[in-house]
Amino acid sequence: MRKMLLRRGAVGKALVMSALLALAVPGTAYANTVGVTVKTPGATMGPASAFSEISTNAACSSGLISGGGINQAIGTGTSSNGNKINGTSPSPDGSTEYTGSTGVVGTDVAYWLGIGGSGGAVNASFSSTPYAMCFTSNLINHTQVVMNKLAGPTSSGTVGLVTATCPANTRLLGGGARITPASVGSLKPIASFPTFNDSAHAFGQKAAADGETNPDSWSAVGWNGGGGNSNNTTYAYAICSGNNINVSGATVKVRHSEVSGPTAATSGQTVTVGCGGNDGKLVGGGAAISGGNVTTTNFTGPGSVGDHLNGSYPSDSGGTPVGDGTTNAAYWTAVTHTGGGSSPSTYSDAWALCADDGV
Repeated sequence: MRKMLLRRGAVGKALVMSALLALAVPGTAYANTVGVTVKTPGATMGPASAFSEISTNAACSSGLISGGGINQAIGTGTSSNGNKINGTSPSPDGSTEYTGSTGVVGTDVAYWLGIGGSGGAVNASFSSTPYAMCFTSNLINHTQVVMNKLAGPTSSGTVGLVTATCPANTRLLGGGARITPASVGSLKPIASFPTFNDSAHAFGQKAAADGETNPDSWSAVGWNGGGGNSNNTTYAYAICSGNNINVSGATVKVRHSEVSGPTAATSGQTVTVGCGGNDGKLVGGGAAISGGNVTTTNFTGPGSVGDHLNGSYPSDSGGTPVGDGTTNAAYWTAVTHTGGGSSPSTYSDAWALCADDGV
């Protein structure tokens, strides 16, 4: 009997030791190692003159951008219609833009541009604040930027949609949009969103829907309000994981929300969407003002040629932009605005991308 008790005691001790060793050995417990720190330098005033733009940047002192955003101050009154986003896009150094040849244009980028433009009216309240989503992961330690571009839109009330697609066997983390030139004051990007390069999404014309996983592309939509054309160009940017990284266990989940409005002249709308508790960390987001149903029908323009975006940025649940150094941002907010005319059947959309690297 005494030998049997001793054997039972030894077995019990062995089980305890095995459990302790399992806890102590690295890699035996699951954890999402994705981390994101939001960096923003604050607001840059302007533009101070009509048909111009200002460019400002947010930089990652550590980590790499997975996406980024912009928020604008527009003032009040009819002159508030004049401030519009011209770009929210990656940069290799905080000033240079990827506007040349298409394809993979940069690797391990750490800067994000916020570019504010003006139409025919300006006021002293105009400013733009950029946001960089500074990404780290034990798995995804390199990133790459894919750019695609489209000539146009050239005529009034028309959209120009262009899609950038990540290389095979990578993960989309975020994206951005840009239009040029600033001298065409009625030209602006009215949408920047995750999508898929497949027939179900009309190869980028339908946006990724709430709850979909692992989109592989990013679409940007240019909108021409006045018909002016000086080599109008719309650019889409996809931020993707680097090549030769096994991302089979990594998941990027899409969260999306659409609300009605704005419909009255010189008015705005805000929509906020966030990552759920099991979705992963917020790594990027997008925004749109449109004719609605953007996840089920091909993208259509909003109800007025003056409609534009004034914000696409990481926020709290109430839509307030987060501050510099925030490490727990979980929401993305889109801010939209009409021009001087009413805008019937217009909708506003926000997307959040939430990443779990499966490590």
